[in-house]
Amino acid sequence: MAPLDDIGPEDLRIEVLVERVRAEKPTEVILALSADVEGEATANYIAELLSGLQVPVTRIAQGLPAGGGLEHADQLTLQRAMAGRRALG
Repeated sequence: MAPLDDIGPEDLRIEVLVERVRAEKPTEVILALSADVEGEATANYIAELLSGLQVPVTRIAQGLPAGGGLEHADQLTLQRAMAGRRALG
């Protein structure tokens, strides 16, 4: 979400994610969002929406530079980020 850019939850198709989690009942939801303010806000918002669905919500943590995009990460960096993910909420 980026309110200053006029991007809200409805623009990110978050409700589609929530419905998919309800229907498919995954064992975990892993969020890979930017480490900037918007990414943090979006991660917390999604974690709150999913909190009643009895599914752990985690977020990749290390290996990606703060403010950097996923499109610039190599395979090893992504593997390390996945290994270091942490629970939200």
